[in-house]
Amino acid sequence: MAEEKLSFQAEVAKLLDIVVHSLYSNKEIFLRELISNASDACDKLRYQALTDASLLQGEGEFKIRLVTDKEKRTLSIIDNGIGMSRAELVENLGTIAKSGTAAFIDSVKKDAKGDVSQIGQFGVGFYSAFMVADQVEVVTKKAGEEHGWIWRSDGKGEFTIAEAPDAKRGAEIRLHLRDGEDEFLDPYRLRNIVKTYSDHIALPVTLEEDGKEETINSASALWTRSKSEITPEQYQEFYHHVAHAFDEPWATLHYKAEGAIEYTSLLFIPKSKPFDLFNPERKQHVKLYVNRVFITDDAAELLPPYMRFLRGVVDSHDLPLNVSREMLQHNPILAKIRSGLVKKVLAEIKRKSEAEDGDFATFWESFGAVLKEGLYEDFERRTDILDLCRFRTTTGGDELVSLATYLGRMKEGQDAVYYITGDNLDRLKQSPQLEGFAAKGIEVLLLTDPIDEFWPTAIGTYQDKKLRSVAQGAADLSAVKSDEKAEDDKKPAADAAGLDALIAAAKLALGEAVKDVRGSDRLTESPVCLVADEGDMGIHLERLLRQHQQGQGEAPRILELNPRHALIRSLAEKAKADGAALSDQVWLLFDQARIMEGETPSDPQAFARRLSAALEKGL
Repeated sequence: MAEEKLSFQAEVAKLLDIVVHSLYSNKEIFLRELISNASDACDKLRYQALTDASLLQGEGEFKIRLVTDKEKRTLSIIDNGIGMSRAELVENLGTIAKSGTAAFIDSVKKDAKGDVSQIGQFGVGFYSAFMVADQVEVVTKKAGEEHGWIWRSDGKGEFTIAEAPDAKRGAEIRLHLRDGEDEFLDPYRLRNIVKTYSDHIALPVTLEEDGKEETINSASALWTRSKSEITPEQYQEFYHHVAHAFDEPWATLHYKAEGAIEYTSLLFIPKSKPFDLFNPERKQHVKLYVNRVFITDDAAELLPPYMRFLRGVVDSHDLPLNVSREMLQHNPILAKIRSGLVKKVLAEIKRKSEAEDGDFATFWESFGAVLKEGLYEDFERRTDILDLCRFRTTTGGDELVSLATYLGRMKEGQDAVYYITGDNLDRLKQSPQLEGFAAKGIEVLLLTDPIDEFWPTAIGTYQDKKLRSVAQGAADLSAVKSDEKAEDDKKPAADAAGLDALIAAAKLALGEAVKDVRGSDRLTESPVCLVADEGDMGIHLERLLRQHQQGQGEAPRILELNPRHALIRSLAEKAKADGAALSDQVWLLFDQARIMEGETPSDPQAFARRLSAALEKGL
């Protein structure tokens, strides 16, 4: 077959342009990424060979070779792993199906230095080769296939593919180095890079020099070594490898479980959010091994979705070596491993939350929203998770408060933990529904994550105190003792007859647009607000569902009137004389309440007309 010329996908072209123009930023990471990819290729073949031993024909032990040619100025990274077919070459090296590509491009653009060190996290680590090479060749043959292929590109928009009759199983990535990149032909420099970034790779990484082949890494699985033998730097570089990250881990958990079930785990909690943390698939990214043989990095049963921020490996001695992904779904051994892992991780998070130098705020800002999913999904560990949760409240600025701390600060007579949900912290702090609680000095949790709409109702109570939304149901705060100043500051209220007349007029004017109209015990400054009835769906949750094309439209809400507001007092006086004449004013109040909830007026044209008329009359 003749050589065929193809064009890169547009996203690949953008990515390569960024990579090529970021030459000064951590250039040596290209070798880390290519060795990591080669290791994955060998792991995949070893797993497939468990059911088809013929795939290993003609090759010895798995290894990764580094070969330099100083005359041609080439560096080759060679593995004898799974290899690629022609279709896979086009798919893997010419296009990027992963949604993370756009996220990566955006993240690098935001970084003034154009740091591409995190490239592997987005599944596009191969392209880091173009930081040091002006031409890259990939010679590959897929295990079990007859024909090999060669892929070539200068990274400027096109690539070619042709047959490679002499290709051996696996892949050779041959880099034609740019001028000025001769350091990557220096054996000492290559040894140093491998020792720094890839010493933990469980396969031998060898360097061929003057006809001699030397293993330059430890070539043993890091998690199988004793903790006392592993330096913090080695842990960190293994984290970089397994997480495709470049930050430091927030926590490292390395332990061996012994007894009825034996397994070793080396898990990391990152400091910063992985780019796919909130992907709908909610996949976890901990690799499962059986006796150091890679099985899968997508075992949904290994960890619950609310722990998908974890990175690392779990190596079991009790699972069968030929276990399939289907067998993993209902495997009792894996269920016990999962239970042990979750217990260990929650204990470590708790330990760090109590440590003075634990930097718990960093963890919570990155992963609190994910951990809270466990409050809704994991009934068995709900209490343990809830004790770890932290919240911003109406009494503090950036302070993160536990529920135990909240209970210790409750007012005399307060019998519930109050919260309010919304999209934006600053807007929540301005909500009129908080006014009465603020006047009484009652602390309210400010909840801004989507999961916050679900877990409070699922849990119901915390230490016998009911969790109550301030935007739902009646707000009877009479039992809560206020300070004397707050009592003295109360403004006069509309008389009962006038308020009743205004409420009757509002119900008549608004009809089915509202579920009810009533006086408010929660308002002190604003004239009106909307609340959901007890047992009804909250306003914020309803809006979230509408945004995702779910739900049945808007449910009518309760309109509450502040009897101590001057506007309401004035309207109440007029309502005693002629309530029917207040239809426009009532609709303006209703639309004002909707706007304060982040909604649009019920009828924008009618709202504009009524507002213009009111302004004209006032002037």
